[in-house]
Amino acid sequence: MKIDILTVLPELLESPFAHSILKRAKEKNLLEVNVHNLRQWAVNEYGQVDDYQYGGGAGMVMMCEPLANAIEALSKEKKFDEIIYMTPDGEKLDQKMANQLSMKENLLIICGHYKGIDDRIRENFITKEISIGDYVLSGGELPAAIVVDAIGRLIPGVLNNETSALFDSFQDNLLAPPVYTRPADFRNLKVPEILLSGDPKKVDEWRNEQSLQRTKERRPDLLDEQ
Repeated sequence: MKIDILTVLPELLESPFAHSILKRAKEKNLLEVNVHNLRQWAVNEYGQVDDYQYGGGAGMVMMCEPLANAIEALSKEKKFDEIIYMTPDGEKLDQKMANQLSMKENLLIICGHYKGIDDRIRENFITKEISIGDYVLSGGELPAAIVVDAIGRLIPGVLNNETSALFDSFQDNLLAPPVYTRPADFRNLKVPEILLSGDPKKVDEWRNEQSLQRTKERRPDLLDEQ
């Protein structure tokens, strides 16, 4: 999978892709992430990519010309399955969406900044708008990193144990069951006996029961979606 990201602050995206699972994914050539500075397509020598909004009001708006030129230039190099804009009023990211996006080959993610991007870009270039929650951040860089992390770990071969992602929270609309590790007895707090039984069938049944119970208690809305 190849993911291109357009941003006015590429520095914000240096760390998220340089460590842990995403770093290993890139080293295995399973995931390629290219971060592009939008100012490469600035309208003047000063690197301008934003301007005052028509009609007045506080906040600058990212201009059409740099964004359109950048999208068109990158689209000449590869055909994007989705051109994504990170925005608070987009469709909320969930595990189902992450699963779907992980099966794509080429994605372009646009990070909004300032007051947002000119709406003509949204209407004519963007194919998918994504939000990570009902709140506003300073820009789309951190949300873009979250999207890449959520879908990158699902690519076959990225995780050492490929079945691990199948049992994450929100797969099948259930929260993950509780997990434990050594020691089996910590300050008289003991691991459930069933996990020490050595019976895989019983362990699976227990985990399924715990997932259902935890979901009922903490996120009953997920069960309503089934």
